[in-house]
Amino acid sequence: MMLFEREYPIPGAFKEVLGARQSAGALLCIALTTALAAVFWSQVPRPEGVPFGLARWILAWLLMLDIAAGAVANFTPGTNAFYAQRPAWRWGFIAIHLHLLAIGWLLGLPLTPLLWVWAYTMITACLVNACYGRAWQPVLAGSLVCVGILVITRLSLPPWQLSLALLFMIKVLYAFAVNHYPEREAPTL
Repeated sequence: MMLFEREYPIPGAFKEVLGARQSAGALLCIALTTALAAVFWSQVPRPEGVPFGLARWILAWLLMLDIAAGAVANFTPGTNAFYAQRPAWRWGFIAIHLHLLAIGWLLGLPLTPLLWVWAYTMITACLVNACYGRAWQPVLAGSLVCVGILVITRLSLPPWQLSLALLFMIKVLYAFAVNHYPEREAPTL
């Protein structure tokens, strides 16, 4: 088990995603979840009759895998510590998450349900991030995730879009916006 607990330095290009250090166990969990998502989403329909259809599908698929990987990576002590040291970056990270809308556009999907999921996720993630450092922050985020699940499952999305929407919400609203390890001192980078 010690092998999975050992932490490794993360190369500079990946620090915004994985933090400065990650355990082998965390990296394995991220890789397995991403691989399973790739299998599950491998049958996502490709847009037909649009310019650069295959390129758009590949870009959408990569964004989808980023959502799956981030839904796990954002729970890790390494990512949590990295953004605990950079409060302004937390806001930036939330703001750049246009993934659902980009995927919808790239694949020619109806954007209205994805816009609702994205708006709910952004508003609630900002609310949770504004409560950073408060003991009840995880409870607030958990409550908002539960409400989001109740609402999102009513949108009549195909299974792959439903799983994508739910992972997106979990990634940004709960996995990222919550300080999961407030008792751990953030390592100096």
